[in-house]
Amino acid sequence: MGAAALSIGEQLGGVMVLLGRIVARLLPPRLDRPELVRNLHKMGVRSLPIVSVTALFVGAIMVIQAAPLVTRFNATELVGWGSGFATLREVGPLLIALMFSGRVGANNTAELGTMVVTSQIDALRALAIDPIGYLVLPRVLAMVVMLFFLTVIGDFVAIGGAMVAAKVLLEVEPRSFLNSLLLLLGQWDLMTGLIKSLLFGFMIALTSCHFGLSVKGGAPGVGRAVNASVVAAASGIFILDYFSSFLLG
Repeated sequence: MGAAALSIGEQLGGVMVLLGRIVARLLPPRLDRPELVRNLHKMGVRSLPIVSVTALFVGAIMVIQAAPLVTRFNATELVGWGSGFATLREVGPLLIALMFSGRVGANNTAELGTMVVTSQIDALRALAIDPIGYLVLPRVLAMVVMLFFLTVIGDFVAIGGAMVAAKVLLEVEPRSFLNSLLLLLGQWDLMTGLIKSLLFGFMIALTSCHFGLSVKGGAPGVGRAVNASVVAAASGIFILDYFSSFLLG
C-alpha cells in the first residue's frame, strides 16, 4: 500500500515537472510547426472515423435509455432535450475522451517510449534540439485542439444518431426532436461539454507524454508505460469530470 502511494506520488510529481517545462516553452512559444501539423493530422483526422461511430451509437443509446421513461409519462416530445442534455454535457465528451486516450494517448506513449529506448531523445539533445519544444509541445497542443474539434463533430453526430433512434423507436418527428433540443437546451449546456474536452485533452497529453519520456527497461518497458499511461489518463479523466461537473454546474 505504501509502495503504491509512493509510486503514485512519484508519477504525479513527474507530470507536474513536465507541465512546468511545457509552460516554460510557451513563454515565448518555441514550437516546431511542421511537427505540429503532422500531429494534428495524425491525431485528429485519423481518429475521426472511430469517434464518429462512437458518437453515433452514444446518441442512439441515450434515446433507448430514455424511451421507457418518456413513454410511461407520455412525454416523448422531451426525448430531444433529455438525450441532448446527457450527450452534450456528460456522456459524449467523456466517452470520446476515453476513445481518444485509448487510441491517440497510447500511441503517443509508445512512440515517445520507443524514441527513448532507441536513444533518439539523447540524439536530439546531442544536436542541441530541445525534445520538449520539438516533440512534446506539438503533441500536447495537437491533442488539446483535436479532441476539442472531435468533440464538436461528435456532438453533431450523436444528435443525428439520437434523432434517427427517436424516429424509429418513438415515432418522434425530426422537427419535434430539434424543437425540444433547441428550446430547452442552453448555450451553457454545450459549452460545459466543450470545456471538459479541453481539460480531458490536456490530461491525456500530459500523462501520455510523461509515461513515454520516463520509459525504462527497453522494449518491455514501453509496454508497461503504455498500460500505465492509459490507466492514468482514464483515472484522470474521471477525476476531472467529477470536479468540472461540480464547478460548471
